[in-house]
Amino acid sequence: MIKKTILLVVISLIGVISSKAQTKDVVFIDNDLQLIHLQDSIYIHISWHSIENYGRFPSNGMIIIRNGQALMIDTPMDNDKTERLTNYLKDSLSAKTTILIPGHYHGDCIGGLEYLQSIGVESIANSLTIAICKEEGLALPSTSFTDSLSFDFNGEQIICRFFGAGHSSDNITVWLPDQNILFGGCLIKSVDSKGLGNLSDAVVEEWDITVKKIIETYPTVKIVVPGHGDFGGKKLLTNTIKLVEEEKGR
Repeated sequence: MIKKTILLVVISLIGVISSKAQTKDVVFIDNDLQLIHLQDSIYIHISWHSIENYGRFPSNGMIIIRNGQALMIDTPMDNDKTERLTNYLKDSLSAKTTILIPGHYHGDCIGGLEYLQSIGVESIANSLTIAICKEEGLALPSTSFTDSLSFDFNGEQIICRFFGAGHSSDNITVWLPDQNILFGGCLIKSVDSKGLGNLSDAVVEEWDITVKKIIETYPTVKIVVPGHGDFGGKKLLTNTIKLVEEEKGR
């Protein structure tokens, strides 16, 4: 199952960290882990993973730090990198990781879930994600929600929402309304993406409809973070719709 998940992530990966990332404050934790500072103690965490016959590739997640606590959106691909990231947050940023929100059930979202659970981190996931994890024999997030969940994380409003299927049948977004930041995860493709990548778990017929709902719901979005590749603005959303429509037309 681990090999299958890694392959799904690799095949779906289009684009790597580009020049835009270099214009932001980048923290190099080690050879496999980086942080990009967005604003107001909010970071993109980037983890690099290697597999035979492909090489190294990056995956994105996010970190929100408030009052000495860290909320993590998606883990790195494995427990070891997740532990190293968590230790850096604690030792260098004085932030204890307390909550994880995985965007869907693939390894680039829950690869480090077992480690986080071992240190008492609460994990909040779409009920669809938890159902798939049960079917696949994966580690199970501890708290579920259906459709949407809004909560206060030490003064930062966090909105998790399932808009519909796309990259997977369970993918969600995480919206920070006070910051106008949207974490789209693998549901959203980077601007450099030329296609949708691997479609083994995708629901292509619904994907563009799902993204259009996101655009209608969050018209003030300023920053969009995809699951792989460079972050940007609304163009990532419209580019994803374009790629889906092109796939449908084939």
